[in-house]
Amino acid sequence: MRGMENDPRLSLRLHFAHGLTFGRGKADLLQYIDEGGSISAAGRRMKMSYRRAWALVEEMNAHFAQPLVDSSRGGAKGGGAVLTEMGRKVLADYRALEDLLRSAPQLSSLRDALSDMPAQK
Repeated sequence: MRGMENDPRLSLRLHFAHGLTFGRGKADLLQYIDEGGSISAAGRRMKMSYRRAWALVEEMNAHFAQPLVDSSRGGAKGGGAVLTEMGRKVLADYRALEDLLRSAPQLSSLRDALSDMPAQK
């Protein structure tokens, strides 16, 4: 059996019928908001503008039955953002799906079926 250095990169992207696409980028944005308490800090961490980060949050909030992120505007005490209970659930469910795919026996089988030839560029 080959080592983890041969594990493929996994990219899970979910396309919902009502138009929302949810993948690693949005999941990472939610995680960074949760960790840092700020949409702007999460955007900077991902090298995206505040405007883009805010647009993604608004898109997610609009497509789910309940908002995923609760934010407050800046002021004397500054603004901030937190994940709602639904936001934490959506993030946890997405990460669990990633883990499920990483541990699927079919992934090992596909990896083991690869040739030992180095990748061609």
